[in-house]
Amino acid sequence: MSHTVRTRFAPSPTGFLHVGGIRTALFAWLVARQAGGTFILRLEDTDKAREVEGSGQHIQDSLRALGLEWDEGVGKPDGGGPHGPYIQSQRLASYKLWAEKLIAAGRAYADPYTPAEVQAFREQAQAARQPFLYRNHRPGPDANGNLPAWDGSTALRFKSDPKDYQWHDEVMGDLHAGDEAIDDFILMKSDGYPTYNFAHIVDDAEMEVTHVIRGQEFVSSTPNYLNLYEALGILPGQGRPLLATMPHILGPDGKKKLSKRDGAKDVLDYIRDGFLPETLVNFIASMGWNDGSEQEIFSIDELVQKFSLAKVQKSGARFDEQRLLWMNGAHIRSLDLDTLYTLCQAPYDYWPPEATDYPEEYRRQILGLVQERLKFFKELPELTRFFFVDLPVDPELISGHKQLKKVEPAELKELLARSRTALETSDFSVDDLTHKLNDLLEQTGQKPAVLFSLIRIASTQAPSSPGLADTLAVLGKERSLQRIDRQLESL
Repeated sequence: MSHTVRTRFAPSPTGFLHVGGIRTALFAWLVARQAGGTFILRLEDTDKAREVEGSGQHIQDSLRALGLEWDEGVGKPDGGGPHGPYIQSQRLASYKLWAEKLIAAGRAYADPYTPAEVQAFREQAQAARQPFLYRNHRPGPDANGNLPAWDGSTALRFKSDPKDYQWHDEVMGDLHAGDEAIDDFILMKSDGYPTYNFAHIVDDAEMEVTHVIRGQEFVSSTPNYLNLYEALGILPGQGRPLLATMPHILGPDGKKKLSKRDGAKDVLDYIRDGFLPETLVNFIASMGWNDGSEQEIFSIDELVQKFSLAKVQKSGARFDEQRLLWMNGAHIRSLDLDTLYTLCQAPYDYWPPEATDYPEEYRRQILGLVQERLKFFKELPELTRFFFVDLPVDPELISGHKQLKKVEPAELKELLARSRTALETSDFSVDDLTHKLNDLLEQTGQKPAVLFSLIRIASTQAPSSPGLADTLAVLGKERSLQRIDRQLESL
């Protein structure tokens, strides 16, 4: 087997990828990149009843959107690499060859039972208060000592060799299981397709995979996999990969595994909403891993350098969308204005429709103002629309304001009128506006939460805005005063 690190991501094309699947891919990608190894993309499409059309392409699009390019596998030129094909439904001849090896070694047999007969065995075990084990009902040999022959029309079962196992997991540590965890499981279904339990072991062996990184749900099946590895002659140091089990990603309540049914979003939806790929990679890596420091914001290069399976936690990691928003805001604030402007233009145009009537320099000024507040690009219209269009006066912005609703309308009108008079003498530079606004505070004796909120609402008709002096300077003198006049009329 190759000494080069070779990892793989092998999803089933049964729908979109959410963060759980992406994290498995990311950790496998990081292990390969850190070691200068190979990252493989394989599709496990043997469950045709659950396959969703277009999922295979969607998986590729999702990985590429995050920058997780693979070295071998689906979608690559020249068949994907030297170990293709990389789609299980195109590898049926391989599985049949390995199945025949097991049959020849007396380690597989045709399943002679109907579903009704298997159910009867289950009920017998329940009645006897015993766990159901298929191997307790294994058909006996014929007169010549042979197990039932397999012609492909029935399921093929593995003839297990029950025993205790101890094994090391790169994340979970030393694990063990008794012989009761070992059973005769199906290798090939009657439809001619292999089961996951058989196919992934064959694929990993033929593709020389060195690290198998997968979810916690497979821990209970590992003893069966170890039993099959031995039957196939795939031994430690002779082709058996290292195993690394990822803890569950839990829902926002931290109580159960995050699932699509709980609202786990398609990763491409996050991209379309204006979350940066670097943020998503950073966020997903941080669910279940940290480098032992207080650092939370990592570049992709830093993740490649610092990642270690040994520092993946054993317990579940909670999905916290508020933390994702904070993290994306932090990544946005780290961008230079040119890069940020480009990202707001393409591949999606996040500006409000009215922005198309304004010059680029004006939009750049606005973007520079809202960069500190921007958490994802899709909220850009909400944060900036008042810069491009005069919004109607909204009385609820004052009546619902914590401070302004306590002030009598007549007093508000007088305060706004004094503010207008002061602003009319300004040259509307940020420095002069700041000076005028501070003078107003002193002259009126008002709190900033009252005076500045009143001027901000009058000039923007928005529930929030960047710094008041900066906002007024960008809006300009004429537009700002016109808007204040409209608010005065409504008061």
